[in-house]
Amino acid sequence: MKSPTVIDKVLAAVNSGNTNMFLDLFAEDGEVDDWGSIYRGRAEIKTWSDRELVGAKARLTIRAAQVHHDEVSMIVHIGDAGFRGLSRFAFTMEGDRIRRMTITCA
Repeated sequence: MKSPTVIDKVLAAVNSGNTNMFLDLFAEDGEVDDWGSIYRGRAEIKTWSDRELVGAKARLTIRAAQVHHDEVSMIVHIGDAGFRGLSRFAFTMEGDRIRRMTITCA
């Protein structure tokens, strides 16, 4: 299965270290749920990403992708200066923007 466009864009933004590209993928009031901690809006998502994702120089390697109704998800191996291992990223979309990105165990 070819990965959905949103997955390709998230991988490109994160793996290239491009915070603005990553933030531009979200709806204006989009949110990230990182294992139960919620970050809403561009400023909170940026603060989180600077600490946990793009700013942590995370590298995402896709293991699987899936589309189920209005949700797109991927299983990725994360490598960075902090967390290393598998996680599931699930995306609820609003048009071509991410409404919610939820990160849980794979």
